[in-house]
Amino acid sequence: MTLSARTWRHRATLVVTALATIAASVAFAGPAQAENRVTPGSFTGYGFDQCVAPSQAAMDAWLTSSPYWAVGIYISGDSRGCPSQPNLTPTWISTQLRNGWRLLPVTVGPQAWCTTRERYLTQVRINPDPATNYLKARTQGRAEAAKTVRAAQALGISANSTLWYDLEDFDTSGTACRESALSFLSAWTNKLHTLGYVSGVYSSAASGIKMLDDANATTPGTYAMPDQVWIADWNGQDTLSSSYVRSTSWMPHKRVHQYRGDHNETHGGVTITVDSNYMSLGEGSLAPQALPSCGVRIDFPDYYRLESGDTGDQVKALQCVLRRNGTYGGDITGFFDHATYQAVVDFQTAHRRHVTGVVGLATWTAILSSGSQPILKYGSARHAVRRLQRALNAAVDARLPITGVYYGGTAAAVRAYQQARGLAPTSVVASDTWAQLQRGGR
Repeated sequence: MTLSARTWRHRATLVVTALATIAASVAFAGPAQAENRVTPGSFTGYGFDQCVAPSQAAMDAWLTSSPYWAVGIYISGDSRGCPSQPNLTPTWISTQLRNGWRLLPVTVGPQAWCTTRERYLTQVRINPDPATNYLKARTQGRAEAAKTVRAAQALGISANSTLWYDLEDFDTSGTACRESALSFLSAWTNKLHTLGYVSGVYSSAASGIKMLDDANATTPGTYAMPDQVWIADWNGQDTLSSSYVRSTSWMPHKRVHQYRGDHNETHGGVTITVDSNYMSLGEGSLAPQALPSCGVRIDFPDYYRLESGDTGDQVKALQCVLRRNGTYGGDITGFFDHATYQAVVDFQTAHRRHVTGVVGLATWTAILSSGSQPILKYGSARHAVRRLQRALNAAVDARLPITGVYYGGTAAAVRAYQQARGLAPTSVVASDTWAQLQRGGR
């Protein structure tokens, strides 16, 4: 069976079109970064933002000494104050994510038509033409979302991450200016959803965020609302609250609060000019389900001295934790027998402690903290936080609930422990603090 020339031409055209579509898709997607996790994901805690993404050395210094676990970075937008980002590369992105940082990628594109900031007046602004329901503003919003996604993908920022549009403060009283801004942001949100990303909007609490909140309350469904908001309200309160926003809006876990503006902070010997933020996003900081505990209780507000012949729940806890550490292979009996004594001796010997076979608070501290040494700070949620909390209950009588989430009480106990041990009181648990705990320092 032979094909006509017309059929061949038609099939060739289909093939070329398909190949062009695939090529365009690949070009839009940018380099594969399959190893990068969604950001910021679920997290409650502190973050900072700075105009220029910090160097790797600065990020490393702040990782082990600052309270921050999140960082805002300016990845796109012709109206950025710092369009040059020499440190912002796919390697920088993947390194921060691997180290545990949460990233808040920001775009500063067209600003409100009625902005009064001088530098924006000479740049492309949101078109206020009301024709066809602010079609021109919506077209701009879609274009800016697509442009931001291309920038995000080129850096390896995974789909389902939140991308933030920065709309600086402006006078919301003018109808055309306000409605065009709402239309722009609505289109931004819809386009991001189409492209597989989460929509965020940063703005002044008194202008852009209040505008969105009022529109959502008074004309619900008219505009697509961002999934998350970043509220600039420099009230000095590291909470999620702002007097400009309804208490129920974007709650729970859908807010970032920029509570302090430009100021210098020094951590680990490195000074950066930052804005400070407190946030709760996704599902907040959630601890993983606790590891199996031999069927006995191992979490106590305080721990007691144990020696041969003792009985009770804390002996069971001791046997369980020593079994987890690979030191004890016997049954969980609750009786401090010879096998338990030998396991304690073996632990003390292996960890270069004074060998007594007695479990005092120093030995409890070492046993309970034994294991890996991940960096922990406010907002951390993992199994290692439980080890830390138990060890602090033995070391400094912290009487912490064992939650697996690092919040204020744990931070205060860490700080007290660091001061007692002559460490820098950062409330960050890095290798130096782990080393003291695992040596049984009290």
